[in-house]
Amino acid sequence: MQRQQEQPLIGESPIFLEVLERASRVAQLNRPVLVIGERGTGKELIAARIHYLSPRWDRPFVKLNCAALAESLLETELFGHEAGSFTGATRRRLGRFELANEGSLFLDELSNTSERVQEKVLRVIEYGELERVGGNDTIQTDVRIIGATNEDLPALAEQGQFRADLLDRLAFDVITLPPLRERREDIMPLAEHFAVKMAGELGMELFQGFSESARESLLDYRWPGNVRELKNVVERAVYRSLDDDQLISAVSFDPFASPWRPGGVAQGSASVSDPLPSEAYDFKEYIQNREVELLTSALEQCRFNQKKTAEFLGLTYHQLRGYLRKYELTDAD
Repeated sequence: MQRQQEQPLIGESPIFLEVLERASRVAQLNRPVLVIGERGTGKELIAARIHYLSPRWDRPFVKLNCAALAESLLETELFGHEAGSFTGATRRRLGRFELANEGSLFLDELSNTSERVQEKVLRVIEYGELERVGGNDTIQTDVRIIGATNEDLPALAEQGQFRADLLDRLAFDVITLPPLRERREDIMPLAEHFAVKMAGELGMELFQGFSESARESLLDYRWPGNVRELKNVVERAVYRSLDDDQLISAVSFDPFASPWRPGGVAQGSASVSDPLPSEAYDFKEYIQNREVELLTSALEQCRFNQKKTAEFLGLTYHQLRGYLRKYELTDAD
């Protein structure tokens, strides 16, 4: 069976290697598994690892994003339907549980399912049986469920928004993926992998690498979108590079950043609350004083935490440190 993955599982940080080890161990058991993590952390890749390292590796690995479908459609996608069960159902259709028989079913965004769907999923886990929508026959199926979400399922269960008995059955083991900001030593290996792959797609003979400033920017960024965001940022930087023979020095984290962004304030435009002086003035001194005021205010607002201040101002940590040295504000340390 061909394996199609968006990117390989790359990393050398201890916490990431521990996740891979847990996934490898639980793969051998015929039990449900939950994979928890922020968006872009690679939940589907971990699910694929669990399937392909399991005794079911040569059987179907079926995937479904539960958040992408309305409740009525989700039910038929999961359990199938009989001909005539609703308007437009002209023939019998097998659901994902039947298609994944003897294999694994990856249910992403599991927290978005309704109570009715959760009850039917629980029945499949407990008894290995289901009924198609509009049907009366009980169908036996042998499926390993791998669920994934970025929500706090125990909290949802306490609030009555997720079935506690289903959570108990799904949580034989729970693998929680660390965000990329906690895997700092994995950022550059991932970035270089994505850059080399993108350079190949663009027909470049060789990827020259990242400049020191670009490396610092990548390492200092917080990566709210995790590995998926890193991939986009790196690929954008490679494609925007003007010279194949030069190191990549420009990294853009926000593709929407523009002085002409609709609804935004043009860069360099004067603020209504901060009018220009009415008489002649020293422009450089004025700008320096404004920068000092803004830096000081941001530091105070962030309680003099320089990393948080840099994020607040949209700067890298090293860029902020440069401003602080420039204006002799390093006493903030």
